[in-house]
Amino acid sequence: MTKKQRTLEIIERLKNEYPDADCTLEYDEAWKLLVEVRLAAQCTDARVNVVVKDLYAKFPTVEALAMADVDDIEAIVRPCGLGKSKARDISACMKLLHEKYSDRVPDDFDELLKLPGVGRKSANLIMGDVFGKPAIVTDTHCIRICNRLGLVNNIKEPKKVEMELWKIVPPEEGSDFCHRLVYHGRAVCTARTKPYCDKCCLYDVCKRNGV
Repeated sequence: MTKKQRTLEIIERLKNEYPDADCTLEYDEAWKLLVEVRLAAQCTDARVNVVVKDLYAKFPTVEALAMADVDDIEAIVRPCGLGKSKARDISACMKLLHEKYSDRVPDDFDELLKLPGVGRKSANLIMGDVFGKPAIVTDTHCIRICNRLGLVNNIKEPKKVEMELWKIVPPEEGSDFCHRLVYHGRAVCTARTKPYCDKCCLYDVCKRNGV
């Protein structure tokens, strides 16, 4: 079985295991996902989902958040950690959205990368989840599991992992595949405990087990 064939088999098994997997950040407008993915750095999605309720209650639009005092933003988002830098990035990002893009999130990858606080992971998440375009989100779960599976070989840099996955993952599968890796990483192929290989649907196609 070639690496590409094994990748397709892994994708199908994860589809069966996690058919409803999607982004666990809760949002109803594209700009909110931009805010939340910045807050999610070194913070759980569950905590972000709680914190942003107060943020959106006080600043319900791009314009309101763009005009907000950075200290007021920080006071709300502090429980997510790295409050100063996250508040600063969110403020700058919303200002640019308001002034340059008429409060609309651009649907172009390179334009997204120009927004303050937006890196490749965030841009890919927006492209896949908001606009339904090909995307590969290389978060910590994706990087860890793809290395264990042998889809990449001892590569830890997110961009390099992304570039390798583009070679073997069908473009239309990338976004959902990465969401399913998150679910799998939380439930089975864990980081802080020994992975639960005995209940893994990928056990017999995993490089970790000598395949």
